[in-house]
Amino acid sequence: MPVFTLGIEEEFQTIDPVTRELRSHMSKIVEGGQITLQERVKAEMHQAVVEVGTNICTNIHEAREEVTYLRKMVLDLAEKQNLKIAAAGTHPISDWQDQLITDNERYDKLIDEMRDVARSNLIFGLHVHVGIENRNDGLHIMNAVRYFLPHVYALSTNSPFWCGRNTGFKSYRSKVFDKFPRTGIPDYFASAAEYDDYINLLVKTNCIDNGKKIWWDIRLHPFFNTIEFRICDVPMRVDETICLAAVMQALIAKIHKLHKQNLNFRPYRKILINENKWRAARYGIEGKLIDFGKQEEVPYHTLAQELLEFIDDVVDELGSRKEIEYVKTILEMGTGADRQLAVFRQTNDLKRVVDYIVEETSHGLI
Repeated sequence: MPVFTLGIEEEFQTIDPVTRELRSHMSKIVEGGQITLQERVKAEMHQAVVEVGTNICTNIHEAREEVTYLRKMVLDLAEKQNLKIAAAGTHPISDWQDQLITDNERYDKLIDEMRDVARSNLIFGLHVHVGIENRNDGLHIMNAVRYFLPHVYALSTNSPFWCGRNTGFKSYRSKVFDKFPRTGIPDYFASAAEYDDYINLLVKTNCIDNGKKIWWDIRLHPFFNTIEFRICDVPMRVDETICLAAVMQALIAKIHKLHKQNLNFRPYRKILINENKWRAARYGIEGKLIDFGKQEEVPYHTLAQELLEFIDDVVDELGSRKEIEYVKTILEMGTGADRQLAVFRQTNDLKRVVDYIVEETSHGLI
């Protein structure tokens, strides 16, 4: 089996410990981290967002070490600035209109082009890169794995609140991001050449300046030999992040295995997959998704078990069985959204929800 390397990026909120609002002091954290973390800690468009990214990891155990280390470092850097760090797809209280924008030519151009669509994009995601051998194989794998995006996404749902409101969604983050162009589930592409022709056409016609401005839920990375999953909310716990990354890696490995045996997984149309994405955003793991093969609704918990069975024969080769078994823990305790909503039902206080997210962000960090 090829080495399906991993790279994980998490976007965090910087929180005022008194008001529990977002604080635009990310630059202090980034500056403080440059000596020890170098390129692994980055500024984002909004000054209340800090992003960390691992080095290339050869397996899920290295990935856990990296993610744990980076969270510890960012929490420590924030503490020195009298700030807290929170991991959730949206902030329960703060309004995007109150947030400062990072002074950067790239972000200035983005706001000039997209105006309030860009300014209001105050969201926090998890991006996972899985290494692939070549772009042609990667394209065929991407076509197939699109079907499973809602299944993975449902496990990550962690953004039920927006600007002080209970949105009724388990992941409102995706609804905010939907306003951007070139987002969501990608179309089917017959080959890597067709995919590259599409990117080149957009560049030629001044729609984008490079392939990084294609923000789909999954994409062949324009510069690296990776498939990048972008659909998930950033989860509260390291355990959840590592579980999701392990599932994504196993899906790539399984579909690669089928492809090499000429047992291609049936590709489904974007318009069908979108039906499941909507359900995952609205209901998370508490709803039903559609099994398009059976042409019927199926409870999410049943589909999650089927997903685990589908990838089971590659899990031990990847050494990730323990990490993937954590799916069952998420199903039992609820996703981040379920837990946020439970705290809100108990307290009717969104500041207490913020406190809970902050507490969960450091869970398991020793």
